[in-house]
Formats: sequence, C-alpha cells, structure tokens
Amino acid sequence: MNRSYAIATVLAVAAAGWIASGLIADGGNTPETRKPPVDLGAAEQVPMVRVRSQTAALRINRAIVRGRTEAVRTVEVRAETEGRVAEVAVERGDLVEAGQVIIRLTLEDRPARLKEARALREQRRLEHEVARRLSKKGFRSDTALAAASASLEAAQAAVDRAKVELENTEIRAPFDGIVDDRMSYIGDFLKIGDRVARVVDLDPILVVGQVNERKVGGLEVGRSGSARLITGQQVKGRLRFIGAMADATTRTFRAELEVANPDRKIPDGITAEIEIPLDETMAHLVSPAILTLADNGVIGVKTLEAGDRVGFHPVTILESGLDGVWIGGLPEQVTFITVGQEFVTVGQKVKPVQEDSLEGGKGQEQVVDKGAPS
Repeated sequence: MNRSYAIATVLAVAAAGWIASGLIADGGNTPETRKPPVDLGAAEQVPMVRVRSQTAALRINRAIVRGRTEAVRTVEVRAETEGRVAEVAVERGDLVEAGQVIIRLTLEDRPARLKEARALREQRRLEHEVARRLSKKGFRSDTALAAASASLEAAQAAVDRAKVELENTEIRAPFDGIVDDRMSYIGDFLKIGDRVARVVDLDPILVVGQVNERKVGGLEVGRSGSARLITGQQVKGRLRFIGAMADATTRTFRAELEVANPDRKIPDGITAEIEIPLDETMAHLVSPAILTLADNGVIGVKTLEAGDRVGFHPVTILESGLDGVWIGGLPEQVTFITVGQEFVTVGQKVKPVQEDSLEGGKGQEQVVDKGAPS
C-alpha cells in the first residue's frame, strides 16, 4: 500500500515538473497572432497616365481689338460772311468734290463795293506815281512819298477785302466727300459762323479701337492689319496711328487702321473687330483641360520626362478659342500628360499610355482609375 502511494507521488511530481518546464521555456508569453504576408506587388504598383507627344507650331501673335469705323474727316461747313440764302446746290447724301458750291448767298451791294475799292486803288496808284516822280526830281519830300505808298497799300487791301466778301457768298465743300447733313435752306439769313452743312470724308475709312497696354508695345505704325465688320465684310489696311497717351479710365491706347473705301460703302460707326499681327512664336495648341496649377499658383502643364517621371512646366496663355488654348514657354517637342495628371506629383514615376495607341478611347477608365489613389 505504501508502495503504491509512493509510485503515484513520483508520477504526480514528474508531471508537474514537465508542465512547469514548458511554461518556463516559453517565457510565459501567449502565442502571437499570425499576420498575413506583405503584398510587395501592390506596394510597387506604378500609376498609369495617358500622354500625347506634340510638336510646337509657328503661330503669329495678334492683337484683337473691338472697335468701330470712323470717318477720316468730318467738317461742319460754316458761313464766313452774312447774307440770305439764295440757292442750295446740294442735298443730303450727295457726293461733292473739293471746291464745289454747296450754298450761294445773295450778293447785295458786294459787287459795287468791290468796284468802288478798285477805283480808289487806281486813284491811289496814280497819286503814288506822281509823288515818286516828284521825289526823284527833288520837288517832293520822302515823307510825302511814303504817305502816298501807304495810301496805295490801303487801297489794295480794301480791294482784297471786297473780293473775299464777294467770294464768301459761295460756300464750298472743303474736300471730296458726302453731304451727311444740311442745316440751311433758301431764305435763311446766315451770320458769320452759322452752320451750313456737314461734309464727311469716307475714303479712306478708319477702323478705330482701344489696345490693351500689355500689347501696345508690339504695335508699329505702317504694319498691315485686318478688320471684320459686323456686316460680315472682311477688310485689310495698315496701322496709321498709335496713341502716345493711355486713356485715364481704361488704361488703353487708341489705334487707327486705315482702310481703302473708294466706293464709300463702309459708313461711319459700324462695329468691327480689328486684328493686328504682333510677332511670330512657336506655340502649342492644347485642350484647356490639361492646364494645372502649381502649389504657388503658377499655371502650367504636367509632362512626361526622362525615365517616365512627371515634370511641370509653367506656360503663358497666348490665346484661347473654340479649338483650344495656345500656350507658350515650352520646348518644341513635348509629351503632355492628358489624363491622370491630377493624381500624380512632380518627380513621380508613371506608366505612360500613348493616346494614339488607344482604339476609340478604350482603356480610358482604366487609366484614370489606376492613376487615382485608392
């Protein structure tokens, strides 16, 4: 009996020792939860972007200005002597030549005054001739001769005034043009300075606009330009004037394009768009959708650089239209990132997909999704 107890005791002690030895060897720690293996393929995934290689094209920079047509000369003809209107020689809308009579005034006593002035001049001429001969013989003083000369000159001046008065009764056109308006009628009494008619010179015609201060430095007098009238007519001319002072309100400069108008069919006041070439430059035509902003707010584009790395180039917007945006400041050969540029950063490696390798736009969603952060 005692032997059985002894054997049981030994077995119990051995079992306890075996259990204790396992706990000590394990350090008393619970087993760790097994983690899944790291997906190295996902960590090394490169975003895909769509790219397009493009060569710059020669582009002529132009100043495009809204303006209007304007007569090269407009004059209000006025009376230069008093008198009653005796005859109206033209009507509104008539073409007139320089020197053509527009209105005639009554002569009144002007012919008689001219005749009287001429008679007095002849008398003074004879008196002067007698004084000159007597002075030469010593029978008349130099003072008397000078007085006779002064009287002759005064008589000549009276004749000139009478002739001018008579000539001013015929009011004439100052240049070739169109009678745009007539303010006097038969029977009107005109005083000096009263308006008679308005004559407009439409050949050449001017197309006038206000040029932005950023572009006025590229303009030169004599440079060719064109204008598209609101009527649809396209005309060509030359730049004849550039303002030297800016408008105080708009900070713009007046520019005048001179256009031939021999048939005078282009009237004054037609709305027009002026286009004046400035200079030539190499530029790229792109979609405005590829333009992006740098962290400092500079407008630019993201490009594909060596090693399939993302680059950024600041650009200058030269002109925008329905077909896209012309931008400058880039190399002649550029590979643009056209899809996915919003999801990549400068210097990042990407996987480019050429646009011309896609068929009918296939793969577009794939490119965008793989370039987007998960």
